[in-house]
Amino acid sequence: MYFQIPRGLFDILPFGVDERFQSNIWQFVEKKAKEISSIFGFQEARTPIFERTEVFIRGVGETSDIVTKEMYTFFDKSNRSMTLRPEGTAGFIRAFVEKKLYTINLPYKFYYIAPMFRYDRPQKGRYRQHHQFGIEFIGEESFFADAEVIELIVSFYKNIGIKDFVLNINSVGDIESRKNYKQELLKFLKPKILKLSKDSRERYEKNPLRILDSKKEEDILLIKDAPSILNFLNENSKKHFENLLSLLDKIDISYLINDRLVRGLDYYTHIVFEVTSTSLGAQNSIGGGGRYDGLIKNFNGPDLSAVGFGTGIERIIETILKQQVEYEKMEKRFLYFIALDEKSKELCFKLVSKIRKLKIPVLISFKIKKLQKALKIADSLDVKYVVIIGPDEIASNVVMIKEMEKKEQKKINLEELIEHIKKLWGKYV
Repeated sequence: MYFQIPRGLFDILPFGVDERFQSNIWQFVEKKAKEISSIFGFQEARTPIFERTEVFIRGVGETSDIVTKEMYTFFDKSNRSMTLRPEGTAGFIRAFVEKKLYTINLPYKFYYIAPMFRYDRPQKGRYRQHHQFGIEFIGEESFFADAEVIELIVSFYKNIGIKDFVLNINSVGDIESRKNYKQELLKFLKPKILKLSKDSRERYEKNPLRILDSKKEEDILLIKDAPSILNFLNENSKKHFENLLSLLDKIDISYLINDRLVRGLDYYTHIVFEVTSTSLGAQNSIGGGGRYDGLIKNFNGPDLSAVGFGTGIERIIETILKQQVEYEKMEKRFLYFIALDEKSKELCFKLVSKIRKLKIPVLISFKIKKLQKALKIADSLDVKYVVIIGPDEIASNVVMIKEMEKKEQKKINLEELIEHIKKLWGKYV
């Protein structure tokens, strides 16, 4: 009897699993995320994996699908409602306000790489535990901040090697603009209400803009002639959007204006954007975000502007594999020591200890095996060099070093081995 992983989850392992779940490709994506964040001046932040449920209701919006359908919520032993983190922004805003970071330094720029949890129907590319790379830029109301965030996400995908992605962008305006548009949208939808899906009929009463985000076929057909929110932007919202688009043009970032894009969270204002990949079929979104002026105030903090994005690491990896992007191996399997008897094993261990102090990665075999079998194992580990030490090598004070790919080997005096390895490592990195 063995235990099986719950449905909608997966293990990330160095081998023995599908390439989508091998640790090397995850390390590659995470390294690229950290590199681009650092280039743009963002610092890492981490928040707890669960929060009081009210944090997400207030942050994500009580009418959102996340809150109404998808949260993992439980009561602790003190009968307090807690929820596993379904998205990144709400927890960071809670931390920002609670720690009064707005009194220390503004603007505040941080990134996160973290697991999220949603009780969703498991399907291709959608899991109950998924992982996000996200950034939050707090305290800057200028459209320049929007442009910087968009440039970061576009640069991230390009640095990974992803091709053929599309940046969809829209403006949902400020409170005044949305209020005017909401009235017109309700007027348009009223005669069609009975033909809407069940979810959209509920949204009609609570948050009709979310109907534009529906993926149900019956809703898509009904809203295709709905009025465009862009025609209801007031002068301030219109200017913000036009200035952003002009700036994106100046830095050569291509985009597609999509006036039906509202995103799935209730807190967005002004700019919303979504990046899609042509490689992923129907479930083609790989990331998105927008501006959320007012959310910090909603957490009883100061009235500060903010903008950010989140991108799913699983979707990125699926795109990498679909597009056959070549990615760098993060784990350096450089050197492998093979001992052919017990006495040789002690010498190997001593040498390996010295080499590791030089910060050179090295593996050692503790089981005595026949040489050919040991070399076969080394080959499966994809190491660059193998050092072989046995009774003959100890007697002659000479060791054998073999380059596996070229199948070349040479003898090195024991006293010169570590210096020789240092030179080889210098060429390797």
